[in-house]
Amino acid sequence: MELSFFIHLFHILFVTGLFYYIGTRQEKIPKYMYPYFIGLGIFIVLYHLYKSAYKKDAWVNYFHMFIVGPTLIFIGWNQDKTPRKFFEISLMLAFASFGYHFYYMIQSLGGDTKDRPKKGATTTP
Repeated sequence: MELSFFIHLFHILFVTGLFYYIGTRQEKIPKYMYPYFIGLGIFIVLYHLYKSAYKKDAWVNYFHMFIVGPTLIFIGWNQDKTPRKFFEISLMLAFASFGYHFYYMIQSLGGDTKDRPKKGATTTP
């Protein structure tokens, strides 16, 4: 199996789970978790900043840098005083993460590939 399969599986199991947990527990999240959210958010921003420097098409990295990481930092910083809408954003990120990564995980297993260009191939109209 390709590395992409395991990246998608990681996102489905852990990232989706984390954002679902944050979105459903809201103000009931234990206090000791908030510093971890800040640290994880900072790591995500820095990691994807580094990764985006070496890519032509870095939209996924930008999404992590400007949406995912800052959302975790904001929730970690504001703790139980975080406005409800940010917990709802977390829940939306959980569902988006699951849908996106489940679809591409199936694709990486050799799902419906007839409409997808081969890796490295160029497309012409």
